[in-house]
This record gives sequence, C-alpha cells and structure tokens, in this order.
Amino acid sequence: MDLLHTTRCIPSPLRLPALLPGSRVATPVSFCKKPRSIGKCTHMCAASNSDTIVKSSEITSKKEEEHGDLKSWMHRNGLPPCKVMLRERPSHDSKHRPIHYVAASEDLQAGDVAFSVPNSLVVTLDRVLGNETIAELLTTNKLSELACLALYLMYEKKQGKKSFWYPYIRELDRQRGRGQLAVESPLLWSEAELDYLTGSPTKAEVLERAEGIKREYNELDTVWFMAGSLFEQYPYEIPTEAFPFKIFKQAFVAVQSCVVHLQKVSLARRFALVPLGPPLLSYRSNCKAMLTAVDGAVQLVVDRPYKAGEPIVVWCGPQPNSKLLINYGFVDEDNSYDRMVLEASLNTEDPQYQDKRLAAQRNGKLSVQTFQVFMGKEREAVMDMLPYLRLGYVSDPSEMQSVLSSQGPICPVSSCMERAVLDQLAGYFVAKLAGYPTTLSEDETLLADPNLNPKKRVATQLVRLEKKILKACLQATVDLINQLPDHSVSPCPAPYAPILKCETIILQILESPMILSPAGHGFAIWNRWAQINEGQVKPLLVPTFVLFSGGSHVDERML
Repeated sequence: MDLLHTTRCIPSPLRLPALLPGSRVATPVSFCKKPRSIGKCTHMCAASNSDTIVKSSEITSKKEEEHGDLKSWMHRNGLPPCKVMLRERPSHDSKHRPIHYVAASEDLQAGDVAFSVPNSLVVTLDRVLGNETIAELLTTNKLSELACLALYLMYEKKQGKKSFWYPYIRELDRQRGRGQLAVESPLLWSEAELDYLTGSPTKAEVLERAEGIKREYNELDTVWFMAGSLFEQYPYEIPTEAFPFKIFKQAFVAVQSCVVHLQKVSLARRFALVPLGPPLLSYRSNCKAMLTAVDGAVQLVVDRPYKAGEPIVVWCGPQPNSKLLINYGFVDEDNSYDRMVLEASLNTEDPQYQDKRLAAQRNGKLSVQTFQVFMGKEREAVMDMLPYLRLGYVSDPSEMQSVLSSQGPICPVSSCMERAVLDQLAGYFVAKLAGYPTTLSEDETLLADPNLNPKKRVATQLVRLEKKILKACLQATVDLINQLPDHSVSPCPAPYAPILKCETIILQILESPMILSPAGHGFAIWNRWAQINEGQVKPLLVPTFVLFSGGSHVDERML
C-alpha cells in the first residue's frame, strides 16, 4: 500500500457542523446496531490544514446533525449490523475538533468480521468516471487514481448537502488529513516545519512528491474532458479554474491518507475510499488484518482479539517509516519493514567504466545502484555493498579482464584495496550522520518532552530511527576494519572510486586524512574532511571510530 500521493478534501465557504454534537472524549457512538445492507468500513479521506474538504461557520440543529452524520447515513444506505463504533480522541490543537477512530463495540476474537461496507458506499474510479475503460485509460496514461478521486470529491463538495457523499465528506473534513498522532502529512508542512527533517532523505522525497502533485494538477483539465460523467455534470467548471492548486494539493493528501488498495479486483477498483477505513482505522506495521473485497462489499476481518472500546488496527503494508510519515502522518517504532535506501554509483570518468558497468549488470547490479538497509540487518547490507565498491576500485586493466572472465561478483582484493573500500564506506556513514543537526542523545531528550510539537515529534522519531540504522552500519564497517590482518597498510589510491550519494551536505576527504589521538584505552581516529554546503567550504575534523585493544566501537561524540 505504498500510496504515492494524497489529496485534500474539497473546501467550501461554509463550515459544516460537528459530526457528533455534544460528544466527549472516548464517548462511544455505535456504528451499527440496526440491520441494513451495506458492506464495509473504509479508509477515510483526511485533510490537512484548518479546513480540508468542508469549511463552514454554519451551526445546524441537533436534529439535522442526527439526520446527516456518518453513522445514520450509512444505516440509511444499507450498512448491515457490525461490531464497531466511533470514539473520539482530542486534537493537539485546541482550535480543532477531536478526531474520530473506529473501536470495537463488543469483545472480538481473531477471525471475526468487524464490518462489511457494501460497494454502494465505496468510492472507486469506475464509479467516479462512469466507465471502467476510461478509468483504466486515464490512470495508465495521464493521472493517478488518487488525483481522480480527489477531483471527484472536490466536485461533490461543491454540491454541499445535495451530494450523496455529504456525510462522508464532512467526516473527512473533520479528520483534516491527520494521522494517528493528529499530524498532517509533511506534504502540507511549512518550509520551517520541513526543516525538522534536515539530514533525512525523506525531506527530498517530500519535495519531489509535491512536484509530482503539481504535475497531476496540470493534467486535471484533460481528465475532466475525457471523463464523460464529470464533463456532463460540470460542463462549465474546468478543474484548474474551479479549484486552485493549494486546494487540490490538500485534497490529494487527504485521499492519500485514507485510500485503500484492494487486491484481486479490476484496475478501476483497486483504489477505494471506504467510509470506515483509515484514518478512522489505525495503521499498524505488525498487524495482518486488511480491508478486502468480497462479493458486493469491502470487509474487515480482525487478526487479534479486542476488548470492547479498543481501537481497531489494520496492516499498512510493507512500508518504511519514511513512507508512513509522508502518506499517513505517523511513525511506527516497531516497524519491521523500516529501512533506508543508500545509493552508490560507478564513476563515469573511469576509463574502465563500460567494463565495470558490464560486470555489475552481469551480477544483477546497475551503474547507479540502490541498496536497501533494513533495521536490524545493517551488517548484511554492508556485506552486500562491498563487492560493488570493490569493483569500483579495480584500476589494473588485466585485473578488470579477470573480473569479466570470472563467474560471480569476484574482484581481486588486496589489503590496501580492502582498507580503502572500508575507509570510504565508514566515511560515508560518518558524512550521513553529520548531516543531521541533532545527535541521538539530543533526540531522546526531545522525545521525552511531553509538550513537544507533534510535527517535530514524528520528525524526530523518524530521524532518530534513521540514525540508529546508520550508526549500526558504521559499527559493522568498523568491525570489518578491526578484523583486517594488518592495520599498518595504507589505503590504495583511488582516482576513480565509486560515488556514494549523501544528502544535505557533501563531505570530501582532504589530504592527511587520518589523525590519531589518545582516547581511553586506544586511539580515536579522526578524518580530516571539508564540508561543502551551498558553495561554502569549511574544514573540519570528524571522529570516525575508536580502536581499543579488545575491539572497536563507534565514538558517540559524533552521533
């Protein structure tokens, strides 16, 4: 469920009334008591800033609220009896209403069907565009499913209470694109707030994703014209004239936070908006429960027992924490799928570049290669990178021919080459860690503050986990250096060493790279680096590791 973008729900000049007037924190509102005929609870489209899909200062009567709230609307339109209810948790911002979440209305056992939302209450592209063929054409050529769904919701919002989806859209507005910590996606953060992610590759990913949303916006008019149902219903409302980019971006991010990726369905139905799904359902990395398409409905079968009142959780797919933050506004500390992507490339100025590229391809690698580093498996990732880096260090043409004629990722490894490869790798991890403005201990101090800004909290959680991965990679590299038989061997010169990508700052090694200084029972090894940032060159010393008589460990001062 690696969803690329999110949409914000449609804004209007009016602010809609509260979904549950008079409700209090953790006050259950039963979702399903009367038998009807609808099918499942789905992913909620959330929005982000003050008002996502619905703006309104209008105050409606309690009778009108009861008539139009999500619960009553779903009952009236066929929702069958289910075993969930809506509860509230307060927002971190007192100006915003509490957010809702789905909880068990009774004790549940693993295998129980929590709810089943009929297809008549599920928003999919075939419904939006009125034709499955056109839906497939648009999504495979011009626009993503998320953009189409966002556009549809914005048009529906313009209809106000006349829209069939009015109660659902109002609930999406209430959620405001906020995740489990009531935090919006970084796609909607200010520039100053994005600085919380300084040093993290996630920051660049957020900016790249935002550019992608802009490109989608520029294609909206084509979609509107090609989709007969939208064109016929709104013949004079060209999307880019009716909706400014800011509103579309908010709607897109909101849809991203709540869309469900259904399996074993047609292309036009694979992305769905289900009124009881996320963010009303909480995502969890260690959960196996999924929203699934069944005959005429989308249902949720729980994977664990629940006591009445406990929040229901579903699996978010094998996503790293960077994706969870961008898509849903939260970070999972227990995410077994958490990982970082490191990038290495062969030096294109190398006279033997083409031969090395061929050797890399023969062994399943590219001239620009990414390496997945999973939490807890950092040593394996380092070992996977070494053959590729060794290839980059081969300089003798006869050795290169030997590599080309060999079977498998075999490079002649001398003591000086291995030291050079490991030194470069250690320096790379040092550079990555130096790109973060805070240390691990400072992150721990920040997270211990109960009053920490929620956006800064999730950002700090993310960068802290990234640093742990990088620190473990550095430690694994240091361990390999410590295992070298002869520490007196100098690294081989490498005029065409492979390139390791480092975000935020560039650290280049200077002359006299190693400086030894006493440190406890051994010596601290410092690299002399130059920090190049926005054209400014600043010499600095960076501690790499400490060698002890009984082994080595990473020097905490640099972390």
